[in-house]
Amino acid sequence: MYFGNLRRMNYKNIKIPFAEKKIKKLEKHGDVRIDNYYWLNQREDKEVISYIESENKYYDSVMDSTKNFQEEVFEEMKARIKEEDSSVPYKKRGYYYINKYIKGAQYPIYTRKKETLEADEEVILDVNDMAKGFEYYKVSGLTVSSNNKLAAYGIDSVSRREYTLQFKNLETGEIYADKIEKTQGDPTWANDNKTIFYTKQDPQTLRSDRVFMHVLGTDASEDKEVFFEQDEAFSCYVYKTKSEKYIVIGSYSTLSTEYRVLEADNPSGEFKVIQERMDDLEYSIAHYDSHFYILTNKDNSINFKIVKTPENATTVENWVDVIPHDENILIEDFSIFKDYLVIEDRFEGLNRVRIKRWDETEDYFLPFGEETYAAGVYGNSEFNTDIIRYTYNSLSTPNSVIDFNMKTREKKIKKEQEVLDKNFDKDNYKSERLWATGDDGEKIAISVVYRKDTPLNSETPLLLYAYGSYGHTIDPSFSTTRLSLLDRGFVFAIAHIRGGEYLGRKWYENGKLLTKKNTFTDFTSCAKFLIEKNYTSARHLYAQGGSAGGMLMGVILNTNPELFNGVLAEVPFVDVVTTMLDDTIPLTTGEYDEWGNPNEKKYYDYMKSYSPYDNVVNQKYPNILVTTGFHDSQVQYFEPAKWVAKLRDFKTDNNLLLFHTNMDTGHSGSSGRFDSLKEVARDFVFLLELEKSSSN
Repeated sequence: MYFGNLRRMNYKNIKIPFAEKKIKKLEKHGDVRIDNYYWLNQREDKEVISYIESENKYYDSVMDSTKNFQEEVFEEMKARIKEEDSSVPYKKRGYYYINKYIKGAQYPIYTRKKETLEADEEVILDVNDMAKGFEYYKVSGLTVSSNNKLAAYGIDSVSRREYTLQFKNLETGEIYADKIEKTQGDPTWANDNKTIFYTKQDPQTLRSDRVFMHVLGTDASEDKEVFFEQDEAFSCYVYKTKSEKYIVIGSYSTLSTEYRVLEADNPSGEFKVIQERMDDLEYSIAHYDSHFYILTNKDNSINFKIVKTPENATTVENWVDVIPHDENILIEDFSIFKDYLVIEDRFEGLNRVRIKRWDETEDYFLPFGEETYAAGVYGNSEFNTDIIRYTYNSLSTPNSVIDFNMKTREKKIKKEQEVLDKNFDKDNYKSERLWATGDDGEKIAISVVYRKDTPLNSETPLLLYAYGSYGHTIDPSFSTTRLSLLDRGFVFAIAHIRGGEYLGRKWYENGKLLTKKNTFTDFTSCAKFLIEKNYTSARHLYAQGGSAGGMLMGVILNTNPELFNGVLAEVPFVDVVTTMLDDTIPLTTGEYDEWGNPNEKKYYDYMKSYSPYDNVVNQKYPNILVTTGFHDSQVQYFEPAKWVAKLRDFKTDNNLLLFHTNMDTGHSGSSGRFDSLKEVARDFVFLLELEKSSSN
């Protein structure tokens, strides 16, 4: 039975949940908003739980006839991945570290081998054993002490990103009695092998605002607070430099950063500020020899540059350019090696990796051949080496981990992602990059992939994905799960809209605050372009986005519902005005530089003009699936709950509106690798069944 029949049955045989209206007047700047579903933010209220459960029951009822199909898609996704798998070993302080999965296991096993890969395997943590009895379980921040004898790590068994730190003796296997509750999950060892620095959050807002120092064997209640971030617009974190000389505390907001350092050999000393925070000054630091190397936007370097400064003279007037600013090239990161500086940048939307010798005798780029791809440096923990490790993949090419000799320019593929499907051949797929034109004439890139035997016409189903906020760029990466759509005739596309940094920092600046609407119109421009170029039609076009991308879904549903047959909105940030006015909600105050502060009328008026919840109207909406996690700490469950309740009241169509809340998870969904696949299968089946219906 396909959804076309189900839709006709829903209103007769399955009770559609409608939340009770309870009028709440919200007033700001003389403007009054009526919120009938404000009461859904009472997390412990039995009536709230009852409503969420009724939505889940409705979802289950509607999707019941697709259970076999969901299982089929899940099993084919599961069959493509290598159940017994391991990461490429990386070496640090004489040990090779390897993460592996065993057949049937949901979680990783963290292991190491001393000196050679032929040595006996030592199990650091087997998360499968640790997770027994828990619906959700995640290990974060696993780090080994300088003497290689102790491990520190964080555990979250609720999915609210509040981690309990624990410690293990890797020689004896003993789990120490030390437990530190409600941390950020970021333990950092000092060089004395007994002192740990970590971050805690404000219990209400969940803003990371304090750094503490713990000494093994002491009670956590005695831990010393070494830093308190008083500015509510800033959060903080702690880490150790690759050189292992410094402990670093970073403070950051959207538009400003500040770092302070302490020699890791002297954990009881005082932290020293590198450069005091300044409005609109962003920087990040790395240490090499007697200098700090800094990625910064100093001097209006909107696309960033790399500078250096002596350890004993770190303030901004001492910064000297190493890699100057280029208005056409966005510098995203850099890595330091004994003989080389490696720069990761983005030119015309594409990743590049630049290798430059310190003695300036060589300066070149790694060669990448495809029209659209994703590449990045990672896991380079060693300093005195000529080998750099990077990854490469594209929408049609599985991921490879590659070791490149920067001296000889020889590369060795350490691992190629295996797709365990006898019918898979990357040559059967085509990826390309298209350019749509925005409402204001800007060119917007679209990365596209499809099977070569898929006909491109008005009957072709197409899923258009985007994010578009915080400067986060969605690179065109390979996905084994996506094959379940592509092999059934779908085209998949990523819209590289403003709000991300695909075309440099200006691309981000022109998609936030009072230019945020460019994000939304860019997406609809891409949708219209794909229809115009006959890649699909509105009857077969689908959209997907999560979190801030879920807000994007909410906006385009209000402004252009006629363009889409179905929309997936995952953990959507949709009640923008109310959330941004409530500084008790986690993460709100730190978001003002992204969305604006609605306590100022100009920002209030602007965000109200696009806020999905505030702009629901009486009109036809396409088919919609909304998903969330009850323990979500980033976008609270009640935002999508309120939005769905209001949509049910206002929409004038008979299309599906489904809302599913996972009562055991948070923002990132299920923690187990197979459970997360089931969630993907669920969403894909929603699209595939809609497509069956629209094709009949």
